[in-house]
Amino acid sequence: MTQLALIRSDAGTAKPTAAEFFAGIGLVRLGLEDAGFKVIWSNDIEPDKKEMYVRHFNDPEGTHTYKRGDIADVRGPQMVDELSLAWASFPCTDLSLAGARRGLAGSESGTFWHFVRVLREMGDRKPPVVALENVVGLATSHGGEDLAAAIRALNDLDYSVDVLTLDARRFVPQSRPRLFLVGALEPPADEPVPNSELRPDWLQAPFGDPGLRTHRALLPAPPPPKTTGLTELADKLPPDSELWWDDQRQAAFVSSLSPIQAERLETLRKGRKISRRTAYRRTRAGKPTWEIRPDDISGCLRTARGGSSKQAVVEAGQGKVRVRWMTPREYAKLMGAADYRLDGLRTNQALFGFGDAVCVPVVAWLGREYLMPLVRGELRSAESPRLAVVGA
Repeated sequence: MTQLALIRSDAGTAKPTAAEFFAGIGLVRLGLEDAGFKVIWSNDIEPDKKEMYVRHFNDPEGTHTYKRGDIADVRGPQMVDELSLAWASFPCTDLSLAGARRGLAGSESGTFWHFVRVLREMGDRKPPVVALENVVGLATSHGGEDLAAAIRALNDLDYSVDVLTLDARRFVPQSRPRLFLVGALEPPADEPVPNSELRPDWLQAPFGDPGLRTHRALLPAPPPPKTTGLTELADKLPPDSELWWDDQRQAAFVSSLSPIQAERLETLRKGRKISRRTAYRRTRAGKPTWEIRPDDISGCLRTARGGSSKQAVVEAGQGKVRVRWMTPREYAKLMGAADYRLDGLRTNQALFGFGDAVCVPVVAWLGREYLMPLVRGELRSAESPRLAVVGA
């Protein structure tokens, strides 16, 4: 196997090294380091995200490099040596259902090709394992052609590719399904029976494509999806907190509800216990309206760019109803980063940073159960990996 790149920790134990492209505020780093990696290089274009990253990690000089700027300006020969893993959470804008679905040809999601270029420019120095994360829309973008193109590009660099999906609600009370591609220069053997939790039917097309080199690592089942937890996780604010909306704004919220939504709120209001739900502002038939989630988990956190992307918290029960915007601390907790440093940050800066990030325990689970064993050569090797059929 390609020589494992290691770095000695203070305790003298060897840790595989990792680089994170499109690093944002460093939540991938938190997950990878929880799994035993040492992240030594990061890149992102957003100055506000770098500010959050640097403030939180406060790395001693010389121990970590954060290259702030466009990935188009990153060059393979300038990359750090002997990486074990490269992670890329490239922008989802052109792949999301909320976007224009331009796919990998879009100006933002198309930055994937620069990540591939950097790997190519690294030559024999490229890491033995790569991991990519994006929205599940990548699987269906342009009829599955974008996903196939991404796999083919990694195949051209000698990586076999696994594809799986994980939802953050398996670890935190937030619905946040994501797609993961894991590339390996020396892939493990396929699992004998496909795991439908990680690779459901809608994700099987790449594995049946003879023109792609793929593998399906045998992994344990992830935790079951959560159905509750937001009520306990949400901030417990006093009734006189200035964050609660005033009577006029709350009345406008209630008046916008459809009959079904109004009935849902009334049921919560009459409850003997306090419940907390999230709500999104939508446009239905040209009119703004609010919709309250029926379950005790959050909807998918998004970047705070416009009112429709922000979630409100509805607190109801014991005859009372209160409404407010979700706080940065709640964003942090829903992303599995409750201890993230938030002091001194602007509210929208924090919401943007967390809404555009990867849930920490998802990364940690993938790191512990898959990436670390793969990097260390602890997964059963494939006896005769399938060959890529280029141009088929």
